[in-house]
Amino acid sequence: MCIAIVTTEHPQYPFILLNNRDEYLHRPTADATWWDPPNSHVLGGFDLHREVHGTWLGVTRQGRIAVLTNYREEGEAIIQGVHSRGGIVNAFLMTDPHSSETTEDFAQRLVDEDAVRGVGGFSLLFGQIRDVIKDGKKGLAIISNRTPDMESLIWVARGPHETHALSNSYYGDMSWPKVIQGQKAVKAAIDESVAKGESKEDLEERFFQLLSVDTLPRQRNGEEWEIYLRQLRHSIFIPAIGGNELAGVPSDEVAAAAGNKAIDATSGVYGTQKQSIILVDWEGKLTFVERTLFDANGAPIKIGTADRTFEFQIEGW
Repeated sequence: MCIAIVTTEHPQYPFILLNNRDEYLHRPTADATWWDPPNSHVLGGFDLHREVHGTWLGVTRQGRIAVLTNYREEGEAIIQGVHSRGGIVNAFLMTDPHSSETTEDFAQRLVDEDAVRGVGGFSLLFGQIRDVIKDGKKGLAIISNRTPDMESLIWVARGPHETHALSNSYYGDMSWPKVIQGQKAVKAAIDESVAKGESKEDLEERFFQLLSVDTLPRQRNGEEWEIYLRQLRHSIFIPAIGGNELAGVPSDEVAAAAGNKAIDATSGVYGTQKQSIILVDWEGKLTFVERTLFDANGAPIKIGTADRTFEFQIEGW
């Protein structure tokens, strides 16, 4: 039930991205870090469960950024094996830092190589941060497994005062309360923070509080998991739920609550595992903060003790 929210509402930070990663709490995951060569220009966490080590969110020293949310449409087959949605994010971030490939070029490459097929449902928000703040404010693109050609590419964050949220459905599906809640809450948080003249640290903490709002209805006696899991779309934050009841249920099925059964290597307790905030100011200085909520054994971590903060100047700004 991941959520990603991008906004251009703040007068001092014209690019802000918020993200909750919801996953099985025992799924092995690397904390945010600069990746090993030859990809030392990439910053982000990554999955350790699958060999491709795909990521859900990352940014580069040159200002490329990408975040992906999974979903499953009704009747969609469960796709496992060599195809990894996280690998699509990697492909964009791991592009040679000296490459002149644009956002459109990468999208065209995905379409030409049929890379948006053969994987489960997803929405990928990606592009160059400078295209949001500078250079004609072209914005970021959204591509998904529904995107048949370049004409179907969606563009967001093309000007000030925009806020857009993605969760575990296609972009624009406003039947998800957490998407509506997230967009409204981010706008309100920025308005309140600006009015109070808060520091960057205060703003970050306000965003973490927003990402931690739990409005998930609790399971009723006798309510089947397949029915209850549809409630996850109501809450920005997912508390630890499940256990044996979720054994063998793929994480994106938990997210989309499609009700199909399958065997997966990860199972057990599910919830919001990591929270991330990315802020970029007008001069191109980027701040990336990741908050980890559970350790490798799935045990809760005291809030703030496992935070990781990175700051750097986007190259070529």
